[in-house]
Amino acid sequence: MNSAGDSRNRGHKKNGGKKGLVQKSVSPQTSLNDSLEGEVREFLTDESQLHTFDDLTKVNPVTPTTVLKCLQARYSAKLFYTQAGCTLVALNPFQHLPDLYSLDMMKLYHCAPQPQEFKPHIFIVAEEAYRNIRDQLEPLNQSLVVSGESGAGKTWTSRCLMKYYATVAASSSGLKSQNTVERIERRVLDSNPIMEAFGNACTLRNNNSSRFGKYIQLQLNSGQLLVGASVQTYLLEKTRVSCQPADERNFHIFYQMMKGATEGQRREWEMPLHQSFDWLPNSEKQIEEDDFDETVEAMLHMGIKAETQRYILRILAGILHLGNVTFSSSGEEHQLCQLPEEAEESMQTAAKLLSVPAQEFQTCLRVRTLKAGKQSLLKPCSQTECRVRRDCLAKTIYAQLFEWLVSFINSSICADKSTWSSFIGVLDVYGFESFHVNKLEQLCINYANEKLQQHFVAHYLRAQQDEYVSEGLQWSFVKFQDNQSCLDLLEGSPVGVFSLLNEESRLNRASDANMLRVRLEKELSDNPNISWDKFSRAPHFTVAHYAGRVSYQIEGMVEKNKDPVPVELISLLQKSDNPLLCQIFADRETENPTTRGLAKVTVVSKFKNSLENLMSILLNTTPHYTRCIKPNPDCKPLTFKKEEVILQLEACGIVQTIQISAAGFPIRIPFKSFVRRYGLILKHLKKSGGSSDDLHVDNDKPPQQEVEQLLSMVLNQRSCDERCTLVHCGRTKVFLTQAMLDVLEDHRRNILSRCAFSIQCCWLRYQRRRRRARRQSATLIQAAVRSWLVRKQVQRWNRAAAVIQSRWKSWKTLLKSLAEAELDGDSDLVENDARLVNPAVRERGSVQLPSIQEPVTVRGWPMGLALASAPSITVSLTATGFQKLISVVTSLNLPSRRGEYKVETNQYKQGLASIRAQPKGSVKLHYQRSPLLYANTQPDLKSDVTGFNEILLEQTL
Repeated sequence: MNSAGDSRNRGHKKNGGKKGLVQKSVSPQTSLNDSLEGEVREFLTDESQLHTFDDLTKVNPVTPTTVLKCLQARYSAKLFYTQAGCTLVALNPFQHLPDLYSLDMMKLYHCAPQPQEFKPHIFIVAEEAYRNIRDQLEPLNQSLVVSGESGAGKTWTSRCLMKYYATVAASSSGLKSQNTVERIERRVLDSNPIMEAFGNACTLRNNNSSRFGKYIQLQLNSGQLLVGASVQTYLLEKTRVSCQPADERNFHIFYQMMKGATEGQRREWEMPLHQSFDWLPNSEKQIEEDDFDETVEAMLHMGIKAETQRYILRILAGILHLGNVTFSSSGEEHQLCQLPEEAEESMQTAAKLLSVPAQEFQTCLRVRTLKAGKQSLLKPCSQTECRVRRDCLAKTIYAQLFEWLVSFINSSICADKSTWSSFIGVLDVYGFESFHVNKLEQLCINYANEKLQQHFVAHYLRAQQDEYVSEGLQWSFVKFQDNQSCLDLLEGSPVGVFSLLNEESRLNRASDANMLRVRLEKELSDNPNISWDKFSRAPHFTVAHYAGRVSYQIEGMVEKNKDPVPVELISLLQKSDNPLLCQIFADRETENPTTRGLAKVTVVSKFKNSLENLMSILLNTTPHYTRCIKPNPDCKPLTFKKEEVILQLEACGIVQTIQISAAGFPIRIPFKSFVRRYGLILKHLKKSGGSSDDLHVDNDKPPQQEVEQLLSMVLNQRSCDERCTLVHCGRTKVFLTQAMLDVLEDHRRNILSRCAFSIQCCWLRYQRRRRRARRQSATLIQAAVRSWLVRKQVQRWNRAAAVIQSRWKSWKTLLKSLAEAELDGDSDLVENDARLVNPAVRERGSVQLPSIQEPVTVRGWPMGLALASAPSITVSLTATGFQKLISVVTSLNLPSRRGEYKVETNQYKQGLASIRAQPKGSVKLHYQRSPLLYANTQPDLKSDVTGFNEILLEQTL
């Protein structure tokens, strides 16, 4: 598929007015508009819903018109991919569609459980091949064959496949492995711009036409990770270096150098900006492939050093200057051809850039060496021979340089055989070509497409029908177009076009086109696939290919098939001072001019052998076909030309493929593989049935019986006729429809889901039990720790309380003892009062109480405590000194009145009454150094504090 073309937006496929396919004998216009119009209207009742048919097998009846209508509707709805049974049909959009091939889209198809449930896409084909390797389905290796005519989008489709695998198969957990994978991925992707720059060219039908075939093997290890890749190339069109068809261009790399070189490089190559070269036609044409910086950057990433790149570009510049070398005849046979002045300069520049001696270089181009026994003779070349030798030298250098690039790329990205176990091959070959003038290159290209068509026919059409018969299925054959007769014409043995061409090439004589035509007509006249136009002047023959009739020009075909390279030219290049040029020709064996007969290797024989090797690889892999369709010859976006498309659909066998895929059983699984995958359904159904005998597994039971038993249990609710339409058991395989496969996959998915659910339940139960046991253990440990801590705390509290109680008791005892010691006894009080109290003190500080006749001596403060029990008393106060008098008055709270004093106690105002006994004798009021807490507190009328614990000491009387 093409996204704006074939390179990033490549595929702006241009048409110069020449049809790629010759008109067929059946007019498509009749079949489109007349014969099936009523049938289409009858079947397609709602054409507005045609775009919803994502698989052409759902279209019924399957005719070219119905298929064409469906494709046109989907193309108009911008749905460019459509499934056609076992083949993917890709319509070239001719516009840039970044979202269609984005990284998110890749992840969507890669991570989807069933990618087929999404819209058809090239990524579905890629993912199917990737999962076949992951599931170890035989044959393990996969091949993705991308076919179609030139300009249909094959190169872009191949690039998308490589990008997809480089993305999904490049995930690794290890850092070192991740770096390796990223390096391989980058180099695999960088090989594309290098190969396209040196191997693609702008043609009439395609701006980025592959002028060689390539088969890329993406190597995967046992973990399905990308570890390497290799590239195999087929039939580079090296004649394009020296001979470009009208309105076409040379290889991209030459134009990239012309437009992207720096000033320093131009000086080194002696290539001014506006210099013209004979081998660079249409250089004024601007296409996206002329990106020199991208090619240089890709070579750096590939590991081609800057110095090596310099050698490569000098060689290419030398080839361009060699193309400006012209020769003029000297007029005499024994004289050397002359070089015009400009040609002489170009010759000197070419020799300088190729690092070969200029004089020897001129001699090799104008003089040939003839062998006569053991002697060598030098003979001047004619003007035509000089041009042939010049062109031969340029083609040989370019072809060898291309082969060296391929070898270098393989050495950079190819992994050791021991590190990879499987591969996915991507085949990108040139499409079917038919121009006004078709030569040997077109014959080989169309031969390769014939082989691929045969492989497709053999694998999907004839092989499928033959397999039905061999397996015992009742099948009505579908007539399909077989191209074996065309292949017999080309490669037939002992007589065929190629064998006759090789015979003519191996003869040591000048080629004669008319003589070859006569031989072809004589030997192959019985084959209906070849014909001649007797009224044509130029010798030619016409071959009826599977895609149309193509006429080939015989003139020059024998010389191209010989592909002679003069020995002296090879020897000269081996002496070059350019180390790269010397390296690529170091191992090349010079051809012995005396070699005769079958020992000579021709272009056709080399290409035929390489193509046979490719077909053997394809036969040993699981193929996946993608048919690219070019919707219009002018490369206009969203333009659908029915005549152009119907020819391609009929040529590639899409209609026949749909008929067989829709009417037959497209899925075939061997019994052992079927039992290995779906045997768990049988075990589950037996277990749910409850029979213990059925649970016994009989290993000696034939797989076919297990398969039949499984299918009978799965389809026990269906009728016999319905079973026959869904599944059939052959002799070695099970043939399924897509509907039956969906039923089996649903059963398997449900069983696996239930098993997974049971495993999850057991695991969750185990986890919960384990958590509960841990929680109980933790609770027990916490309780024990808490109890220990509480016991320790209580013990500390008890010890502290005991200490406090002990100290408090000791303190109380001490207070009591002190209080008792301070109190005087009754007997001692009377005696000691008179003796201890100084008469002066008694006189100055005594209080007259009503119950005591003698005044009570006041020894200290506060006095209110001593008088707390008397609500009203008369006091005779004797105090000496003003200060003493004021102190007594203040202590007793005596309001001053004229003529009398009235003593009021503090009992009623402050509540300071706590009298243990009425004082009956001398009362001692102590306040200095008293053990009592408030013994030294003085009552104060202004204080708000109440309830002082003042204690009136007991009387001692």
